[in-house]
Amino acid sequence: MTKLPEIFGNLVFNEEAMRERLPEESYLALKRTIDQGEALNPALADVVARAMKEWALEKGVTHYTHWFHPLSGVTAEKHESFIAPDGKGGVKMELSGKALIKGEADASSFPSGGLRATFEARGYTAWDPTSFAFIKDGVLCIPTAYCSYGGEALDLKTPLLRSMDALSAQALRVLALFGTSARRVTATVGAEQEYFLVDRDRYYQRKDLIYTGRTLFGAKPPKGQELDDHYYGMIKLRVSAFMKELNEELWKLGILAKTEHNEAAPAQHELAPIFASCNVACDHNQVTMEIMRRVAKRHNLTCLLHEKPFEGVSGSGKHDNWSLSTNTGVNLLEPGDTPAENAQFLLFLLAVVKAVDDYQDLLRISVAGAGNDHRLGGSEAPPAILSVSLGEDLEKLLDAIEKGEHAEQTEHRTIRVGSDVLPPIPQDTTDRNRTAPFAFTGNKFEFRMPGSQQSLAWPNTVLNSIVAASLGEFADVLEQAEDFNASLNALLRETITKHKRILFSGDGYDESWRIAAEKCGLTNYSTSDVAIPHLLDEKNVRMFEKLGVLSETELRARCEIMLENYCKQINIEAMTMIEMARRDILPAVIGYSGRMANAMNAKKAACPGLACAAETALLEKVGALTDEMHERCLALEEAVSGVQTLPQSYALRATYYRETVLEAMAALRKAADELETVTDKGAWPYPSYGRLLYRV
Repeated sequence: MTKLPEIFGNLVFNEEAMRERLPEESYLALKRTIDQGEALNPALADVVARAMKEWALEKGVTHYTHWFHPLSGVTAEKHESFIAPDGKGGVKMELSGKALIKGEADASSFPSGGLRATFEARGYTAWDPTSFAFIKDGVLCIPTAYCSYGGEALDLKTPLLRSMDALSAQALRVLALFGTSARRVTATVGAEQEYFLVDRDRYYQRKDLIYTGRTLFGAKPPKGQELDDHYYGMIKLRVSAFMKELNEELWKLGILAKTEHNEAAPAQHELAPIFASCNVACDHNQVTMEIMRRVAKRHNLTCLLHEKPFEGVSGSGKHDNWSLSTNTGVNLLEPGDTPAENAQFLLFLLAVVKAVDDYQDLLRISVAGAGNDHRLGGSEAPPAILSVSLGEDLEKLLDAIEKGEHAEQTEHRTIRVGSDVLPPIPQDTTDRNRTAPFAFTGNKFEFRMPGSQQSLAWPNTVLNSIVAASLGEFADVLEQAEDFNASLNALLRETITKHKRILFSGDGYDESWRIAAEKCGLTNYSTSDVAIPHLLDEKNVRMFEKLGVLSETELRARCEIMLENYCKQINIEAMTMIEMARRDILPAVIGYSGRMANAMNAKKAACPGLACAAETALLEKVGALTDEMHERCLALEEAVSGVQTLPQSYALRATYYRETVLEAMAALRKAADELETVTDKGAWPYPSYGRLLYRV
């Protein structure tokens, strides 16, 4: 049996390893950089590099890599061996401080949004000491930021780190007014990761899953998730074995995998870790997704991380549980026993409410993507309209503050289930609202819109930045106040009055909410092509630049990349559909029709008076749907080719892909899925939904 404390973090150059191997002065200096954000002393790098190399060599490692997050959304690495000539015809093992701090990568081969051209290839990676180095696949992975020759951020980590600095700086301004002596405020994140597991052999029989990560064709099986029997249900032995190995692999890498269970849809599951600092949590989530895929292969399974792998059942999200903590261990979003008397808590709470209201568009943009569009607003995930759910008690409290009335304290309540043998259950002050995009859940906010396959770095960069902007505005007012308490109370009331429109704890799926949200001016960008261009709205550019998180040039690059990825993803899906229809489905059903016609003719020849009504009706149905599918395929081909007639603008093309190409894809799928229901299962060229979802 695995002894968890013995294996936990044994592949990580963590605090324990550093404390053991670094001189005390060097260890304490590095700790100050990690914990307090102090600038890194370059002279320290040589000491750390030697210790890190010796530690890795003892683990059998021969190579290291600067592990970074380019704007492709997946991680990247270039391996370098430790070997260097020893001047005597042999080799020595070496990792210098210079090599630790700085690496080089081809900046023109990664998405840059025009920041780098083919002839401008140089890019740099820079060591991030706040995220521990780790060993993966026998290689020492050193987390790094990635920038262009001119210093522009070409990755997801750099703006995330900048946003964390900005958030800490503005939060400390506010805390100083309350007499708090904190030196650092850190955003903390816990990422709930949803995913599907399917049999690997059947996965390889589906071109759509291989090329796009989701099924582009597939008739609904007789049973979906109607009975709610999969959610929290007994975990199948094969899946349980996968989860056991996954946990052990993650624990070795210092990832605090905590919760696992079956999710709502058949073949869907969830993994949730314990909170970590925002930067580390985002790194850990990227590693988690990679390890999930790798471990699944060893169990002859495939892990699907697409937001909507299957039509007709719930898709997958990645809930971002976000909070704020000081270096002294205080959670700034902890209401305490008497939130009505906790002015500091109320101010930070309202800073978040204000941020969500002021920058609804940015939060929607932060989760934009062709995959996530299938999920948002589909009565399985939060709607695309941003709202904040605080729960009944807190909303009553804010209402009382706005009206200048006495705020009643929340009573500690218990629930009695009704049996003497069952203990009373303490009742939380807030219910859980699974339809809320942004919900307060006790001492944190849960941002429920991110997609399952995306990096959390971008959503958290946006979230950190907009809250920093709100806190900065609060500090500007309160630092000039002659009467702090009077100004604070006025600020609380003013903020509630101005931003209460964003508060909603009802059913986000109800059509009446969409109508009400529209009336009070909330944005509703239902698709990514509509949302993404608003990244460059003046207020957004001004906010990011003021905080030093992203320049206008860097924002324009990101806008271009997001729109380009949207277009490319839909184009790949459309081309995959055409290939599947032309080369697999149509030949299969035409062959099936021919065999059915021959059988019917043979039956008539053997017994001319024998009725063939069933065969005739089925043959006519298959023939009509085959012709319809052929026509729909031609229409999709025409729609895809029409892209080339448009100007070289990803914004224009993205709209075309949504309005024209996606519509043609839906029409082709409708015909094909209906055709599947009347075709012999032995003739259909792909595993059915039933075989994919229920035979793991």
